[in-house]
Amino acid sequence: MPQKIRIIGVPMDLGASRRGVDMGPSALRVAGLQARIKTLGHQVEDIGNIPVKQAEEQHYGEKRAKYLAEISDTCKELAATVQKSLEEGFTPLVLGGDHSIAVGTMSGVAAHYHKDKKQVGYVWLDAHGDMNTPETSPSGNVHGMPLASVMGYGPPELVELLGFKPKVEPQNLVIVGVRDLDAQEKKLVKKSGVHVFTMRDIDERGMREVMSETLKFATDDTGGIAVSLDMDFVDPMDAPGVGTPVRGGVTYREAHLAMEMIADSEAMASLEVVEINPVIDEHNRTALLGVELALSALGKKIL
Repeated sequence: MPQKIRIIGVPMDLGASRRGVDMGPSALRVAGLQARIKTLGHQVEDIGNIPVKQAEEQHYGEKRAKYLAEISDTCKELAATVQKSLEEGFTPLVLGGDHSIAVGTMSGVAAHYHKDKKQVGYVWLDAHGDMNTPETSPSGNVHGMPLASVMGYGPPELVELLGFKPKVEPQNLVIVGVRDLDAQEKKLVKKSGVHVFTMRDIDERGMREVMSETLKFATDDTGGIAVSLDMDFVDPMDAPGVGTPVRGGVTYREAHLAMEMIADSEAMASLEVVEINPVIDEHNRTALLGVELALSALGKKIL
């Protein structure tokens, strides 16, 4: 069915050590995102970028959570934009930027459903858990903290965004494709009660079975699901231009199957694509793949 899609850029790289992911939204646009979504019959509007402060003009602040104030400000504006988009009947398509922006996206989606006393499901496609807190993070980079924050763990500036917490309940949150967790982070992942499908699970059980269970958990008594796609979910052979590449990721076709099954569920309320770094990419390959995967999530089929 035709949808109304609203593209929202967030050129954030304050949450990461390696610079360059702030160019991710531009790379996705250059790869033809808007025009290709329109070929699916959807109505599309691109409202440009949420303002983000430049690292060169700021002090990083507390070393356990660098640029926290600036990231929180951006996430607050993003959350309001996402919530407004949903209320106006649009599916938000958020372009990152580093993964710290997920706090803003998820807060906006959760707020939309929260007013009707509905829960939201969350599908997190990522090589990493991003469930550190300032106390456990070895780097102090906030892009490693967003998932913990939306679950209620971490700095109040992120945890309490929009005035309520948590944004998602653990039984409706699923991490898929994880293969790189920090030692202390593992403890919170296990303690939290979230559903986790590691790369070993995908190896042993196949993407079809993993995504079938993922969607069952995410849609269980929820109003809709938010999908967060970190491009390092895909193996660096197919997605070389990412903020934090990790060998042994999902294949090209496994990634498409995951997104196609999300589309089949007809439950996706929002989609974000993050951590594309054109500085280390090869001829925009990673952004081109990001566009392809977004199209699969929005209903593109082989036949």
